[in-house]
Amino acid sequence: MAEPRKKGLISHGTAASNRKARFDYKINDTVEAGLVLVGPEVKSLRAGRATLTEAWAGERDGEMWLFNCYIPEWQAGSVVAKFEPRRPRKLLLHSKQVNALAGEVSREGTTLVPLEILFNKRGVAKVVLGLAEGKNKADKRQAIAAREWQRDKARLMRDRG
Repeated sequence: MAEPRKKGLISHGTAASNRKARFDYKINDTVEAGLVLVGPEVKSLRAGRATLTEAWAGERDGEMWLFNCYIPEWQAGSVVAKFEPRRPRKLLLHSKQVNALAGEVSREGTTLVPLEILFNKRGVAKVVLGLAEGKNKADKRQAIAAREWQRDKARLMRDRG
């Protein structure tokens, strides 16, 4: 059973998820990476206020970074603790992982998409990255049709008793 939260803050579990990523991309593999944050960013994440819809990950100077992830400023923070909401955030990965991911991303049509930001059991912020290939319009139509069929099937089964 999950532990009750204090003041609506997330102690462990999902803080933000990118639900549209699984619809727009075919996820081939996932990698969990640490995330370098400043104090007010962690508080804002614990309040569940981050957005991953336009975020992406990439390599810069031999390191992996998370770009365009929106973590709003913590409202109760002081003037000293201000930060840029869409600043690039460094991802903590082993060098072998960085090299392998950079090699995969250099292929045509492959990208790193952040799927969710979560807090593990120890309370450490992690980001789950998906090694993804873009879907074309026909694939998206098939996903919609399959989802609607599952919904209709559940409705029929419920009505039959």
